[in-house]
Amino acid sequence: MSSTHIHVRIDEDTKIQAQQVLGDMGLDLSTAINMFIKQIVRNRSFPFLPSADPFFNENNIAHLVAVKADAEAGRNMIIHDLLED
Repeated sequence: MSSTHIHVRIDEDTKIQAQQVLGDMGLDLSTAINMFIKQIVRNRSFPFLPSADPFFNENNIAHLVAVKADAEAGRNMIIHDLLED
């Protein structure tokens, strides 16, 4: 199978950070992008759920605060034990 080139624009800092993370996993940027694209083809969808709503939105932060309060009060011992490390 022949290969082709694609050009992607990304800010330099993000590229460097991604290369460092991928390097820790034994991957390079090209391999990771190939893996991403192959997953799109294989599953005919994104390999993750894109969302305009970031994880640390108001509702999630309120939930995390409540979970932490429960853990500190001993109401959820599994989480409480994890927080004590």
